[in-house]
Amino acid sequence: MPDNDALYDVRERTKNPEHASVDDVVKLILERAQHPRTEHRDAHLDEMIATVVDRYGTDPIRTVVHRVLVDHHPFRTATHDLEMRNVDGVRIGTAAGQFLTELNAQHDD
Repeated sequence: MPDNDALYDVRERTKNPEHASVDDVVKLILERAQHPRTEHRDAHLDEMIATVVDRYGTDPIRTVVHRVLVDHHPFRTATHDLEMRNVDGVRIGTAAGQFLTELNAQHDD
């Protein structure tokens, strides 16, 4: 039988209050979209997510983040029924995973 452990340490999956929530991840995505870091190694993620947020707004972003981090949808199909390009689901999922890791590392400090 397959192991159903969470692939992402997100509070909605793990029920661990020490883990960042989907809302935390979405908040950071929106912050980085508004204020991209220019001299950071992940500046490309900020610029990419700013473009996606401008294109679709916040609600579809939140839906994709939840589908990827909690519901275990593949990045490219997390956009189903959202009038969003699949490649943008990949972009959102990539950024969400990275930002979740960053948030959880801050909790560990």
